[in-house]
Amino acid sequence: MTTVNAYAAAEADASFESFQYELGDLGAQEVDIAVESCGICHSDLSMLENAWGITAFPFVPGHEVIGKVTAAGDQVAHLSVGDRVGLGWHAGYCMYCDQCLSGHHNLCTLAEPTIAGRHGGFADVVRAHSASVAKIPEALDAKKAGPLLCGGMAVFSPFVELDISPTSSVGVIGIGGLGHLALKFARAWGCEVTAFTSSESKQEEAMSLGAHHAINSRDPDAIQAVARRFDLVINTVNVPLDWNAYIDTLKPMGKLHFLGAVTEPLDINVLPLMFGQQAVTASPVGSPAVIRKMLDFAARHDVAPVTEHFSMEKVNDAMEHLRSGKARYRIVLEN
Repeated sequence: MTTVNAYAAAEADASFESFQYELGDLGAQEVDIAVESCGICHSDLSMLENAWGITAFPFVPGHEVIGKVTAAGDQVAHLSVGDRVGLGWHAGYCMYCDQCLSGHHNLCTLAEPTIAGRHGGFADVVRAHSASVAKIPEALDAKKAGPLLCGGMAVFSPFVELDISPTSSVGVIGIGGLGHLALKFARAWGCEVTAFTSSESKQEEAMSLGAHHAINSRDPDAIQAVARRFDLVINTVNVPLDWNAYIDTLKPMGKLHFLGAVTEPLDINVLPLMFGQQAVTASPVGSPAVIRKMLDFAARHDVAPVTEHFSMEKVNDAMEHLRSGKARYRIVLEN
């Protein structure tokens, strides 16, 4: 029996306090991970607030885990004790549905979110199904790699799933925790990259993060000036915008792709989509195979998040820093 020392919230919006729980017997295909660090994602905050109505309390967040395998079930073949690994949004899959058998585990309707129905990585140990755990390439800085497992994976997935060419022109709306990584991945992919940001101070920073161009998203004329320029526009914000204005920036067959969880209905004119054979799309985090591909790509092209670091016991300070909107750009808790 393994005792886990974690940080949990007893109810919605509560502070995190020390919390212990016991892990049962290790499954044949499971691994235990000694947590070295864990990124904080905005989804952790949404779950803390129970914004999606699926949070179980006491709640232990954390789904951007980096650590070392301390135990592996007897059917685990690709991981060994001592391997440095990462765990993202999913901690398990059914492994038998059509989605799993076709390599789209992230679309499995029985997939187990790491922080919904189980306890996550704000702890010293976390357990997961081995299929959802990936080795961390040695070329990656392990202290910064955690946010790649969710934020990085979210922005990388569209380039694979939508078959984006290195010659494509890509726009990114919002330069924050997701958006700054989208700029980096798009630039490394070979694309011409444009940042849309409402912050004048971030326009210059966006250029340093990989953008070739930066546009003030509060200026309708500036947006109109790039009409029919983009093969792909990635939205990383969760607030309503003038989506028709962004659709007008798409080339024929271009796509407006949502990663920010906008909860309001989208006000979209259909006729321009029809005439341009354009599409509005969205995606969750990627499959295990795409996660591995993303990590290898990040290692090869030196893609890493901009991070701020707190010790694990300062979790409440770190969460408040995220809540305040001051994070630049991803927060990592360190054990």
